[in-house]
Amino acid sequence: MKKDMRYSCYPFMREKSCLVDFEIRTDSLTTRIGTVFPALEGKDVQIVREDLEKLHPMAYHVNGSVRGKLAVTEEDLQFLSNRYDYYVAQVGHKIERFVLPQGVEAAARLHVCRSEAKKSYRALHKVSEERDVPEILFDYLGLLANVFFVMAVYVNQVSKHEEIEFISKSYPMKKRKEEVS
Repeated sequence: MKKDMRYSCYPFMREKSCLVDFEIRTDSLTTRIGTVFPALEGKDVQIVREDLEKLHPMAYHVNGSVRGKLAVTEEDLQFLSNRYDYYVAQVGHKIERFVLPQGVEAAARLHVCRSEAKKSYRALHKVSEERDVPEILFDYLGLLANVFFVMAVYVNQVSKHEEIEFISKSYPMKKRKEEVS
């Protein structure tokens, strides 16, 4: 008797490999990116929407690049690097301090995406303990997390929402130049 596929949410779910956890993690990342779109309203954040339209399917390309054919290219990594540089240039000094993940709805959702990208990176590390993993996937996920961060700060900036600095009680932080003067 053939198994009824309505009871299978993912064909590899019962594998023992960490690869399944990575694939589920990157599926979550892709889903979270999709939740940002409804929160992006107005022409001030149109550039974020356009960038996310390119990055959204890339999360699934990362997902399949271990079990299947490597689908992340140097051009994809360069595009992501360029987008990082763009947002850093827009937000300037606002990213030189540690800030709480908060803000307007789109920024808060981008912070969730940042966290999901970091979880995906960590899951990929676990996979790399079991099999060879192309280094470009680590580079892409690490940079993707950072892009989501600067995007979130940018969205807060154009929405006129102030970042809230986090001052750790556990780790000493370096003083900024203007605080020392």
